[in-house]
Amino acid sequence: MTPDVQVAVVGGGPIGLMTALFAADAGLDVVVIEPREAPIDKACGEGLMPGAWRLLRRLGLEPPGADLLGVAYVQGARRAEHRFERGIGRGVKRTTLHAAIAARVAERGIRVVRGRADAITQHDSYVILGGPGLETLTAAHVVGADGLHSRVRELVGLGAGPQRASRRRFGVRRHYALAPWSDLIEVRWTPSAEFYVTPLGPDLVGLALLGRRGASFESALADEPELAERIGADADGESPAQVGHVRGAGPLQQRTRARTAGRVLLVGDASGYVDALTGEGLRLGIAQAEAAVAAVVAEDPRGYEREWTHITRDFRMLTGGLVTAAGSPLRTAIVPTAVRLPRVYAGIVERLAR
Repeated sequence: MTPDVQVAVVGGGPIGLMTALFAADAGLDVVVIEPREAPIDKACGEGLMPGAWRLLRRLGLEPPGADLLGVAYVQGARRAEHRFERGIGRGVKRTTLHAAIAARVAERGIRVVRGRADAITQHDSYVILGGPGLETLTAAHVVGADGLHSRVRELVGLGAGPQRASRRRFGVRRHYALAPWSDLIEVRWTPSAEFYVTPLGPDLVGLALLGRRGASFESALADEPELAERIGADADGESPAQVGHVRGAGPLQQRTRARTAGRVLLVGDASGYVDALTGEGLRLGIAQAEAAVAAVVAEDPRGYEREWTHITRDFRMLTGGLVTAAGSPLRTAIVPTAVRLPRVYAGIVERLAR
């Protein structure tokens, strides 16, 4: 049979929409399946490293935000910082970024179906999708871009099982109507969690907390009095400068057995996620989206598996090592080591900023 479309992208977040744009650029008939209206908010650090910012600008997407000139690791009085040697990054509210990409998708006339894929049946030359809002939809290939808790990943059997409960990490994000005090992403290490401080505009700062289940702003801020003072937090961790909704996410690490199953390919967080310690999720997701579309054009989904491994190699090695150290007795040595070995720290930041 002739499929309804050449590519069905399940998930209408930034990576799913970028996948659709790449598919349209390649001349493919593409549809996006997403039950929610854009923009969709999400708990994330909201800092784009130079590599991600270059990719977006190459596509003519320049959402407003704040320039990011480097990364600083901070622990008490110790501070290791590195300013990017090649280009700058960008701090952008998640909803602002998503809205900009969604507007481009609408400009291109790419169809977005308000539905949910609850069933996937594969055949030799096509895939059948079913679920609320879809009735049945057939596609030559399916790209799962439906996030950390990907339904597509589970439907095609690519999930690798849950992480041990003792190692699961979660994130919470808040916004503050304050002028940024730095042009760097600050990662502030407390004994039990990390704060990611990201400038998002002339009068907006994003603050994300990453830690084990139960980690709270209140207890973590008690270990970061300088940060608490900067945001004007009281003893309960509350600040009059806080704006918008609190967002949470997790568990963050998601493992996959593979990234392809027949005619189904996974991109972005759906394809596996280590942790947020290096802020590279969007760059990796965009690169994966481009590679997945190239594999579809070549009718070579397995080729995408090889390319995914290449794209994510540095990230998996470096971030995996940091996450392991952060959950071990070595945690307290991470920032002091970065201070003592500035060239090593700079090399890691530059490697991940590409």
